[in-house]
Amino acid sequence: MNSKPSVMFVCVHNAGRSQMGAAYAHHLSGGKVEVRSAGSAPADSISPAVRDALLEEGIDISAEKPKILTSEAVQDSDVVITMGCGDTCPWYPGKRYEDWVLEDPAGQGVDAVRPIRDEIRRRVTALLEDLGVEVQPSPAEADR
Repeated sequence: MNSKPSVMFVCVHNAGRSQMGAAYAHHLSGGKVEVRSAGSAPADSISPAVRDALLEEGIDISAEKPKILTSEAVQDSDVVITMGCGDTCPWYPGKRYEDWVLEDPAGQGVDAVRPIRDEIRRRVTALLEDLGVEVQPSPAEADR
């Protein structure tokens, strides 16, 4: 198998949960996984509290922008992780789907986002291990 596994993270606004999932998948896989994220109704920008919570981990997503969910992006992904977008996510046979039920960080402060961030990190770590990808330390851990 010479192609990287690809994982897509989808939530409604692509401003919080899916951005955290994508950021962790990218960093913890050391680039060994192709990562996408999108929203069924994208917000104008990333949640500031989500951005700040990831900065605490040494991960800067300030350059990211919410993206619209497309059928092509789902078809190009091996694993599709949905986070609260329900029936708006397109379904294709042969894809692996997981629905992660997580609190929506929209409008919350960084204190409320941290436990959501930590749960997403735990689930991404388990997903990468399941895909046979060696998990790397986060940038903040690598500096310790």
